[in-house]
Amino acid sequence: MTEYPVPFLFKALLVLALLAPGLPVSAELSLTRGSAITTANTTIQTVPEWFYTLKSGESVSEVASNLLADSHNTGRLLQYNAIDNAAMLGEGDRIRIPLSWLKRQPNPARVTSVSGNVQLISGIDGRKKTLTEETLIRVGDEVLSAAGAATIALADGSEVRLSPSSRLIFNRLTQYGKAGMVDTRLRLNRGEVHTRVKPVIEGGARFEIETPSAVAAVRGTAFSLQTGPEGTRLQVTEGVVDFGAPNRTHQIPAGYSATVASDSSNKLNIRKMPAAPVINPFPPMLRQLPAQMTWKPGPIPNYRLDIFETESGRWVESREVGGNRFDISRLDNGQYVVHLAALDQQGMAGMPAIVPIEVDLQARTASLLAPEDGGTVNDDMPEFRWTLKGENEVARVEVAEDETFRNLVATSEWAPGTSALPSRPLSPGQYYWRVVTEAGGNSVATTQPRKLIVNGSLPPVRIISINYIDSQVRVFWEKVDTASSYRLQLAEEPGFNDIIKEATLPDTTAALRLIPGRRYFVRLKALSDGPLQSRWGPGRELYLE
Repeated sequence: MTEYPVPFLFKALLVLALLAPGLPVSAELSLTRGSAITTANTTIQTVPEWFYTLKSGESVSEVASNLLADSHNTGRLLQYNAIDNAAMLGEGDRIRIPLSWLKRQPNPARVTSVSGNVQLISGIDGRKKTLTEETLIRVGDEVLSAAGAATIALADGSEVRLSPSSRLIFNRLTQYGKAGMVDTRLRLNRGEVHTRVKPVIEGGARFEIETPSAVAAVRGTAFSLQTGPEGTRLQVTEGVVDFGAPNRTHQIPAGYSATVASDSSNKLNIRKMPAAPVINPFPPMLRQLPAQMTWKPGPIPNYRLDIFETESGRWVESREVGGNRFDISRLDNGQYVVHLAALDQQGMAGMPAIVPIEVDLQARTASLLAPEDGGTVNDDMPEFRWTLKGENEVARVEVAEDETFRNLVATSEWAPGTSALPSRPLSPGQYYWRVVTEAGGNSVATTQPRKLIVNGSLPPVRIISINYIDSQVRVFWEKVDTASSYRLQLAEEPGFNDIIKEATLPDTTAALRLIPGRRYFVRLKALSDGPLQSRWGPGRELYLE
């Protein structure tokens, strides 16, 4: 085999290409150390290849083990690259690998956020279930959003945001070995998606979204796609997208939009998108809400504003606004990204201005107004009142029987108001109440408790049975739920003017030893831990023969 210097090889290949223009030429040529090309019977390869770059300390055998299917080994890989000595390769050298040699396995996508009503239709059995965070999406699955939205992370870190009223099918989710290179193919039957595809340096990776009228294929970009009965629309905000009717795509660069009609013409229209609005200085940290965002007025009066959670990608808000101002209102504490884009005459969004913001609201302790500490009320549904000291806060009342509030008796709904009724009537007795305020979803402040007495009395105690055994009498009575103990009185006349025995009992039964042949009368009342007690129940006669 004759070896030639590299410049000569380039010239030889160029001549071959010029002499045989009908032969397809590989999109990229890689000459690795130790490789050689012969001039006799040279065939220009058209096999789809991936150019893998060796990392520090990585060997060809490791690459073969991690990436190649079982039917291919290190020897075949060296032979394909015309490398005689693998030891000559080092960090930064590149190896050509036919895509057909790579290991392939499905790698599911994962749902990172869901808001509203979104459903997953299984590609295996067609069953429909509610989509939730951390759900795995596999090949053939379909995501159907109604009034909801979802953010889905792919195996390589790319992200797809599905807007309301959309239908997205996952036709292929393939990963090649341990390389992290993926082949993702989706079909958007209707609705809208926003995507951010991880940039791909080596060849072979693929990300493609098909619609009923068009196809969009990319290798690392950010774009949005909408499809409906009239056709498909594309807006590219980063990178380049190959877009158009199948087999008739054109490269659409960042800053441009394109449409493909759904009729038989499949006509492609490309236009420059409106420039990003200029947002006036805005504090990156919001300590109170609402906060007003403004931007410099432009020739276009209408805009689209989207707010996303930074970490999960959750679509928090999406709306069209007019003018040049917007009040950012109720957001939980956390980090967000605001996208603001002008809408052209066709209603398509232009290049977005992107502003990161962080919300850090702090709840402040409310001031209690009524009832007063130790106060008494006659109403079993008393009104509690307070004032709020913070901004954008919600509050609720909590009522308990003890100062630790370990077991709540009643609460109110979370609301931004300053008064509330308990969630259920309060039985007569002693209680403690407080107000809890919340801001930003995770900042909480709690007032000191106040004592409250609800007037009334415990129900009277009714004796249910009496048992006589020899010279002993056992009395049983009904339990009173709010009673802590019971008071028993024994007399020899029904007016209970002369009490011969009196005792406080914790249970609902008592044993009495009586003198046979004499008449007695017994009665009970309920006691509570607080100031309330019942009136005496009806007396019962006792007689032991």
